[in-house]
Amino acid sequence: MSLFVDIVAGLFLVAGGFFMLVAGVGIIKFPDAYCRAHALGKAMTLGIMFILIAMGLLLDDLSWSKVLVGIGFQLVTIPVASHLFCLAAYRRKIRRWTANGWY
Repeated sequence: MSLFVDIVAGLFLVAGGFFMLVAGVGIIKFPDAYCRAHALGKAMTLGIMFILIAMGLLLDDLSWSKVLVGIGFQLVTIPVASHLFCLAAYRRKIRRWTANGWY
């Protein structure tokens, strides 16, 4: 059973690392602040959730209630921070990228 748990935890770690890598690439490659905030908000939330689940599977002395509180905290704070970042950019009239160019 321990080998199965280690394999599942490894898959969660790889998936979490992949989503964090996607978030980093999105921040570098996307053209404007709105797209960057979207990439960061979505991919980073999934990446942290997967890594916390893997941590809960691998650490025996860690309570699952702590893992669930951490996941819940991330689900609440990261999307809200991403939204507020976009709201601040919108209020400062930061230009947006559209299919027709900069707007």
